[in-house]
Amino acid sequence: MNKINWLRSGLAGLQWLFFLFTNTVVIPITVGAAFGLPQEKIQFLIQCSFVLTGLACVIQAGLGHKRAVMEGQSGLWWGVILSLSAAAPSLGISLTELGGSLAVGILISGVVTILIGVCGLAAPLSKLFTPGVMAVFMFLLGCRLNMIFLEGMLGISSGSSSEATAIQPAVFLLAAAVAFFAAVLSVKARPAIGQYALLIGILGGWALYALSFGRDDGASNVGSIDMGWFPLGGPTDGLNAGVVAIAVIAGLINASNTFGALKGTDSIYEQEASGRQYRRSFTISGALAVASGLLGLVPYAPYVSSVGFLQQTRIRDRLPFVIGGLLFAGIGLIKAISGVLTQLPLSIGSAVLLVTYLRLLGSSLQYFGQIRMDAANLYRTAAPLFVGIIIMGLPSESFTSLPALLRPLLGNGLLVGILLALLLDRLRISSPPQDQATTLRKVQIPDTVKSHRSRSTLTTNLKPKGEQQ
Repeated sequence: MNKINWLRSGLAGLQWLFFLFTNTVVIPITVGAAFGLPQEKIQFLIQCSFVLTGLACVIQAGLGHKRAVMEGQSGLWWGVILSLSAAAPSLGISLTELGGSLAVGILISGVVTILIGVCGLAAPLSKLFTPGVMAVFMFLLGCRLNMIFLEGMLGISSGSSSEATAIQPAVFLLAAAVAFFAAVLSVKARPAIGQYALLIGILGGWALYALSFGRDDGASNVGSIDMGWFPLGGPTDGLNAGVVAIAVIAGLINASNTFGALKGTDSIYEQEASGRQYRRSFTISGALAVASGLLGLVPYAPYVSSVGFLQQTRIRDRLPFVIGGLLFAGIGLIKAISGVLTQLPLSIGSAVLLVTYLRLLGSSLQYFGQIRMDAANLYRTAAPLFVGIIIMGLPSESFTSLPALLRPLLGNGLLVGILLALLLDRLRISSPPQDQATTLRKVQIPDTVKSHRSRSTLTTNLKPKGEQQ
């Protein structure tokens, strides 16, 4: 019996391994491409991402929130970093200066996150992230990330101005076919097959890409890699106060991932996450953010998408999750495998992630469903959404007339939209809603008047239709 249980745990652990892989592998590749890093440094980022993500999952499951929830590189941070790298030339910031400024901001945000966990500030902070704010956050995050993925599918590289920005139709057609296949497979196939739709899409699309366009040149050296600290740029390469401020703000907003992931799994584990679980989770995420700043990685947070994975597999035990995390960290230590993974085409990885993050619309609509859409709430949610999306669509050159300190912040539609949602959510009118005020007025009507109205209504109803007109 024990052998059967271990076999099931092992298979479930492999399933978690696939989930960790598909959600992680594209992130260091896209960040490395955005900063124009050579293949050796991208391989270094991949190895560090695999090892740190695997260990982060194990630590959170054993010492943190103690749930089978993936701790991975945050999608919000990912979107902010890629947006800043794309806008760096128009902002007059070199990529090394941007990398150094981001590293300092990430280190500061990591320390702040640790203090939130240690001091027990998660409870008051959670009051800021109401359903309205979370709905805007999920929707804008999906817009920003899927814009990045669509650019990757079109063959457009983010970040480096030296890269070609022309659409590559052949690459896009293949990527679109892969995305369509992965989406149909995840919806129509049996659960035993559909849960591996993303992995099948990556492997199959990668093979078709190699047959159609040839194999990309990966890192030829799979020996020891020692790139040192701050591979994207260090504090000595120059600092931009606006970028540092954005990083600190992004770190605070990143807390919404923790609330979303733990609250989303409360029903699965049939109990609400305690304050102690939140404290430990924030403390560990903060420590991982500090490590990310030193290693040039995207900072970490619990993944809200883990909720859907748990609902689909119905396996909430921590042992398979820990097995998957250890296997993932082990893969990161095998340099030969990491070297092969650097050859993953950006268009194929973007295609399968587009399918994954389209589901953020569902999470956003769930939060919208918790809001009573009166006139005030309509404006309170519509303004951040439209403002954020419009700013995302503006070219980065449009913000050159703004002060250099404010350009990185005001030019980021994701952050502007979320900050505006937080601000408008706090500016609530203290007077009762219209329907409640009407109810109060009805209660204050004298009984004699109500009696007179009742008699009048009764008399009117007894009249023939012609007389009532």
